Amino acid sequence: MNLFSPRYLVLNAAIVALAASLALGAPWWIPLIAAALTVVGITDLLQTKRALRRNYPILAHFRFFFESIRPEIRQYFLEDDTVAEPFSRNQRSIVYQRAKMDTDKRPFGTQLDVYAPGYEWINHSISPAPEQHHDFRIEIGNHPDCRRAQPYSASVFNISAMSFGALSSHAILALNGGAKAGGFMHDTGEGSISPYHRQNGGDLVWEIGSGYFGCRNADGTFSEANFVANATTPQVKMIELKMSQGAKPGHGGVLPGAKVTIEIATTRGVPQGQDCISPSKHSAFSTPLEMLAFIDRLRTLSGGKPTGFKLAIGHPWEFFGIVKAMLATGITPDFIVVDGGEGGTGAAPVEFTDHVGTPLQEALLLVHNTLVGANLRDKIKIGASGKIITAFDIARTLALGADWCNSARGFMFALGCIQSQSCHTDRCPTGVATQDATRQRALVVPDKTRRVANFHENTLKALAQLIAAAGLTHPSQLKAHHLVRRISPNQVKLASALLPYLEPGELLDPSQLSRLPPVFGLYWPMAQAESFNPLC
Repeated sequence: MNLFSPRYLVLNAAIVALAASLALGAPWWIPLIAAALTVVGITDLLQTKRALRRNYPILAHFRFFFESIRPEIRQYFLEDDTVAEPFSRNQRSIVYQRAKMDTDKRPFGTQLDVYAPGYEWINHSISPAPEQHHDFRIEIGNHPDCRRAQPYSASVFNISAMSFGALSSHAILALNGGAKAGGFMHDTGEGSISPYHRQNGGDLVWEIGSGYFGCRNADGTFSEANFVANATTPQVKMIELKMSQGAKPGHGGVLPGAKVTIEIATTRGVPQGQDCISPSKHSAFSTPLEMLAFIDRLRTLSGGKPTGFKLAIGHPWEFFGIVKAMLATGITPDFIVVDGGEGGTGAAPVEFTDHVGTPLQEALLLVHNTLVGANLRDKIKIGASGKIITAFDIARTLALGADWCNSARGFMFALGCIQSQSCHTDRCPTGVATQDATRQRALVVPDKTRRVANFHENTLKALAQLIAAAGLTHPSQLKAHHLVRRISPNQVKLASALLPYLEPGELLDPSQLSRLPPVFGLYWPMAQAESFNPLC
């Protein structure tokens, strides 16, 4: 070992400084700092786990420090305003501005390249419609042929599923308080209904996952009695059976026992201090027919509240099998929420985040077209979630086939999330995604409650202006022909011409299958109501 190598320059300087400061009687803090650096450097030389520290004692720590703040350096100093990784500075800024009631106007024209392939816009009318109120709503569970005992009037923009445990108690309080103030719904996530969901009285969509949290027996199976106790409370407006999620479709989950506090254990109905398992599939049913029977059972037990399911689209024949089961039994869910593979708030293996699950556009089209082709679309409302932030995102998604939109990360930004991407570490810097009580203190609930409500209201005001400019009076009037997409620098197409759309009943006529898009011609005949597996 050549201790005079430049690699050891800082260590040698620390040793020299220590000796000189002691010899010259320097102020006490100088030898103290020199001694500390010397100890660090010698420790680096002797440790065996990190080669960089052995070769560059003391210096290596500077590298580790800058690596640890790399996301912040990139976000605050290097990031392009329009590059969404996963959300751009402009996307985050519009949420912050609307949540804080700051101006959300922008001078000097668009920053987007309007001639780049993929650029989209909505054509305006030369005779705009009068701007209507912005509290746009849709009725769920109110179809004349299958009207429920307790239909629900929902906003077209709502809070997507985020569980207590993944989010802090302060975050849940603020989200639900904002939902109460703004008259929109708050999806509980599969972690069940916590005391923080109940405190402010905002409308809840109770999501029930494969762990049956809040409605489970000790062995993890579904408990009818526990379900009824929660589902029949007035605050719960709809029941949502979660089949899969965009963040990690087809993947279960484990909340380590160390994180299962008394609050989380009580909310979920699991033992405190033990690993909390979310299986990758449900135990209450195993076929499409059984799934629909279970949904109908939940609806009955809830007292007739709108009941549906959420899924991220995977194998097409599985969803087709569910639709065939609807046709066979006459049982239809009141709604389906389509979760795009763009991911969400749940931390997941990188392979799942990047390469598993169908993106929202294709998933939404498949669900919408299948229901249209099976003559079921008018009976079933469709919600959609997947990187929805602005009024244009809502308008685009509704034009493609949805009835309403959910947003998770958008409302997290309204709470003050800065996209530090440390949600899974329990070290969220803003108190949004942590169970650390000291970190949660940073999130002041009354202030963030107002910001959640402001973001919702100002986004819908922008939506009202947008659809009025297009000559429309309600976002439900948006169709694919209102949306235009650039294909190349010299070519644009209406979404209605670019994307496939089925006519009512086309899937029910076997003679039409050969002329339908290949996904239907190939996989619809393979699907079966009796099994999620395809026919061979």
